[in-house]
Amino acid sequence: MPPPTDASLKTTPTLVIEPPRGWIAVNFRELWQYRELFGFLVWRDIKVKYKQTLLGAIWAILVPLVQALIFTIIFSNVAGLSSDGLPPTLFFYIAMLIWTYFATSLTMSANSLVGSSNLLTKIYFPRLIVPAGPCLAGLVDFAIGLIILVVMLIHYRFVPPATALLFPIFLALALITALGTGLFLSALNVKYRDIRFAVPFLIQMWMYVTVIISFTTIAQWLEGHGIWPYLWGLNPLVAVVEGFRWCLVYPHTDPAIGPPWMLLAVGTPVALVILFSGLFYFRRMEKQFADII
Repeated sequence: MPPPTDASLKTTPTLVIEPPRGWIAVNFRELWQYRELFGFLVWRDIKVKYKQTLLGAIWAILVPLVQALIFTIIFSNVAGLSSDGLPPTLFFYIAMLIWTYFATSLTMSANSLVGSSNLLTKIYFPRLIVPAGPCLAGLVDFAIGLIILVVMLIHYRFVPPATALLFPIFLALALITALGTGLFLSALNVKYRDIRFAVPFLIQMWMYVTVIISFTTIAQWLEGHGIWPYLWGLNPLVAVVEGFRWCLVYPHTDPAIGPPWMLLAVGTPVALVILFSGLFYFRRMEKQFADII
């Protein structure tokens, strides 16, 4: 084969990869160009999660259901706390379904870069799609668990009200919070590998701060101590859990429990700060991934 001539060299396209510029510098056009790879990574995360498992996707149902039963025994049967007129198992399952999506997405996102080290060191692609993939892959488990929730609603003779159409708002808030935190922790995990040991502890503490019990009970306690109840909404997951319950069942049980717009108004800016902070740190560390991973 003859060597390339000057004319052929001039027609050969050249790809120049430069470090990101600007404060965040998200190249949405580039993300769209790599959409097929993004879809492949999402599908990979779904398959890897249940590969060589005995129960497979049943874990998507079993985890929130068992946790709901445990909370029913502890908080309802033993502590006697209110479930806002709902059957306790249904009350806690609704909360644990959306919480399990958040916790699973965050865990997988935080460990995604280290788990994809072979890809990061061999080919170029937008690194942002690696920690973002688990947040979309987790929606599959959420959809499976949602089917069981529908069965429970039928069993308890609850017809989802029109407000059920609003639940994607609160699901999006959970996704934004998981993605922002996952971006920060995944970048930090590349540099400090003991972050993977801290993630389960962080998620456990976050659940305690979220408080899966009734927000009405928490609000009464806070007011009794002279604390503004909606200060609790600085944790975006409080708005997510309370909003998910309100969308699906609260109009049936207690119309006095209004929509959690105040919690949403307090929690959404915090979630956006988490997202942009995680994005900023991720982009700042991105150029070092291939060197230190």
